[in-house]
Amino acid sequence: MNSSIKLINVSTRQLLAFLEVTRLQSFAKAAEQVHLSPSGMSMLVKELEDQLGARLFERTTRSVSLTDAGRRLQPVAERIVGELRTLQAVIGGTEAAVRSRLHVAATPMVAASLLPEVLQAFARSHPQVRVQLADVDVGAVRGRVLEGEADLGLGFFVKPASGLVRQPLCKFRLMRIGPPRPGASGLQPSQPWSSLAGLPLVSLPPDNPIQALIEKQLARSGRPHEDRPRVNLIGTIIGMVRAGAGHAVIPSFALAECLRQQLDVALLREPMVQIELHLVTRRGHPPKPAAADFIAAVRQAATRLTS
Repeated sequence: MNSSIKLINVSTRQLLAFLEVTRLQSFAKAAEQVHLSPSGMSMLVKELEDQLGARLFERTTRSVSLTDAGRRLQPVAERIVGELRTLQAVIGGTEAAVRSRLHVAATPMVAASLLPEVLQAFARSHPQVRVQLADVDVGAVRGRVLEGEADLGLGFFVKPASGLVRQPLCKFRLMRIGPPRPGASGLQPSQPWSSLAGLPLVSLPPDNPIQALIEKQLARSGRPHEDRPRVNLIGTIIGMVRAGAGHAVIPSFALAECLRQQLDVALLREPMVQIELHLVTRRGHPPKPAAADFIAAVRQAATRLTS
């Protein structure tokens, strides 16, 4: 008995387009993530459907969902794309693998507030690049970059550091946070520094660059050299404030998290004090090819935090 097998010509781009539309349930959003026009994304999926002889998505004006054929294809497409990426890494060899890794060090709150969406989007747009994140204190960020353990560092470096190149990303205002109050939690109108008078404060250590700036302003407001609870991480400060341990002054890059935890928040004025988030690299060492794209993604995300 004679039998024949129909050969299909499916490309990796078609499979990636199918998986991205499946993940986001939107042709427009998928196109944006991989830097294609919506019509280009639709064309790739249409070509894949023509090759397979089956419709893969049910499309309405409000939703996109997989057909039975699409659901059967999804695990196969994921396996094929995964195996192709593994093959690419093996063929590329050790040198290429090193070039395709980015080691990023960031302070914990910066890592939590800024980087998760950046890392996800970058993984989709640069599937050949593996980004490894270390969330460590600001001193460790500086040390890892200086010693070559990290390609990039993110933190509030108030003073220049020998051997590092600082790139400003964006500026954040200082704000006061307080425990939740019935009917008053959330972002309040801005308040003068004098409004802190008499409030118990929770702080970072005095040698922390952020706290050094805060202490300078507190001293000008008549609160120098106070004995107060001090912890190492802004995330811990937020938790202590929420538990009622006191108030705190922190940068507004943590605004979304503070509002999520229903804290009482007000930007500080008179004067308005800003602190700059920096990206640091090791002086004299050219960045890896993917670093420029990652820096651009971080800069865009950081700018959104201040808008």
